[in-house]
Amino acid sequence: MILIFVSFTTIALFLFNESRTIIRSYIESSALEKMVEYGAYIEMVQMQVYDLASLVFNSDVVHDWDKVLSDSSSTEGDKMLSNLELGDYLTKTTNSYSSVSSVTIYRDHNLWINGENLIGKNDLITSKTWYKNFKDQSFYWSSAHVDAVEVMKNNNHAVIGMVMPIDTFQPKLAKSLLKVNVNESYFLEPLNRIHLGQDGTIFLLDRYGTPLLTQSEFPDDIELANHVQNIIANGQTQGTIYLDSKGSAKEILVYKKLPKTKWVLIGIVSENDLYAELFSLRKSIIIIASFLLVLSVIVAIVLSHSISKPLTSLVAAMRHVQRGEFNQAELRIQPESVIRTEMGFVSEIFRKMVGQLRQHIKNEFELKLLRQQAEYKALLMQINPHFLFNTLELISSLALQNRGRDTERIIHSLGQMMRYSLKISNDLVLLTDELKYVEHYFAIINLRYKDRAEIAVSKQGELDGVMITKFIIQPLLENAVKYSFQTQEIARVNLHITRSEEILVIVIDDNGPGIAQEQLDKVTAYFDIAESNQLLTGVTNQIGLGNVLVRCKLYYGELFQYEIDKSELGGVRIKLILPVKERENNV
Repeated sequence: MILIFVSFTTIALFLFNESRTIIRSYIESSALEKMVEYGAYIEMVQMQVYDLASLVFNSDVVHDWDKVLSDSSSTEGDKMLSNLELGDYLTKTTNSYSSVSSVTIYRDHNLWINGENLIGKNDLITSKTWYKNFKDQSFYWSSAHVDAVEVMKNNNHAVIGMVMPIDTFQPKLAKSLLKVNVNESYFLEPLNRIHLGQDGTIFLLDRYGTPLLTQSEFPDDIELANHVQNIIANGQTQGTIYLDSKGSAKEILVYKKLPKTKWVLIGIVSENDLYAELFSLRKSIIIIASFLLVLSVIVAIVLSHSISKPLTSLVAAMRHVQRGEFNQAELRIQPESVIRTEMGFVSEIFRKMVGQLRQHIKNEFELKLLRQQAEYKALLMQINPHFLFNTLELISSLALQNRGRDTERIIHSLGQMMRYSLKISNDLVLLTDELKYVEHYFAIINLRYKDRAEIAVSKQGELDGVMITKFIIQPLLENAVKYSFQTQEIARVNLHITRSEEILVIVIDDNGPGIAQEQLDKVTAYFDIAESNQLLTGVTNQIGLGNVLVRCKLYYGELFQYEIDKSELGGVRIKLILPVKERENNV
């Protein structure tokens, strides 16, 4: 019965959710497709407006008219003749564009010339909202409004206007304005044919979120306004947002941006509108499922009490096992003497399995810990011969040159380094001791390269008592010097150590040739896989860098981070980010 109930409920809920998802996806995709088609239509109308405006703006007739009106020596007759020529030109131009209702040029507030040879000398614009928005805020497109010039032509329909200056590019300084009007119906009628659900509405907003058309009133809601502003600000061209409404039903907002003018199409529809029949079906499902649930519980209590109790204990034990609480799991399983049924046999087998699993995990953990320690020691030992061979070659060379004093100094520095490196019993050492080791390395480098190696060390923060993993600085310095000499006469290496609260940052810069992307990918791959046995067997030739990164990961785990980037000196910058560990009792 429980299986029937679970199966029925699961299938019913699955069908409900899938149906809602399909309907929602269909509505959204359909709305967006229609918005794309409408957007292409809008852009076609806009292109006509822009083409006409560009044609007028670059016309010799307009330029000659501006010169005549700007010339103080022009007579009233000359100005009137120029106005008539401009009006005739605007008439011819307007007739070439079917979507344009009219074109009007305004000058000095009190002169206007329309594309149908209408000329007036009265102020029609200074009190208009579109004019104030253009002058004060540089709004080139205006929302639907009744144009005064259109009214004189017995056209009382609302228009959408595009305004641009003629004599300057700054709206505030413009004396002459060009206003191109398009009947609102060109925008509104195609939009009204796009349906979103039964009662959903699609609004056309400008780039500032202001409705452009005289549709039903745009919802005055603060949350919706914030979503609109976020849509305008973000870089997505289209999408869907689900709004929490004041009532029980949510609203769905579908939007599409028009790329050229940055206008936005916003469609709003409630879930009740889209899913009315599905909600009714869900209600029926809930009633039927509730009835089956009650019936299943009664049948389960009557028929399977003897099975449900040990099964509950077994499930509880499994949950303890999932959390690693093996003792608690064994306590939850009833002993075999209490339960003499098939469930008792299963419980006893599970008890034995828990004990074996606990012992297996313990053995595996101990083996892994021993293996990790062995790998770490092997990686640590890898440092000594790597540097020792290079230094011995230098000592041999100095001896052949009879440079006894320099040979003595190198042997002394090498002896100090070997004495330090042979102490491998401790994984952690004082940072100050590690830096002394680095100083001996610097002494050998200075003798080897004389004045051609410049190594600078800087420290910041409280470093006394700080412990770090042994041998993680010198191998990186050795690599930096080595690769810097490949391309430079003078090797410049900077070592900067910073402590910031519980973080220790070690940065090494050089002026070498940098690191190739292919080699960087290999280093990153070795670190991500953390296969230290590859380094132990000599697979990688990046023994210094690879060795340091793997040892740090083995010791610090996820607390260790590193960065490899281009250095300010022109070569490679290696940054190690370690958690601060301090010496106990600071002694």
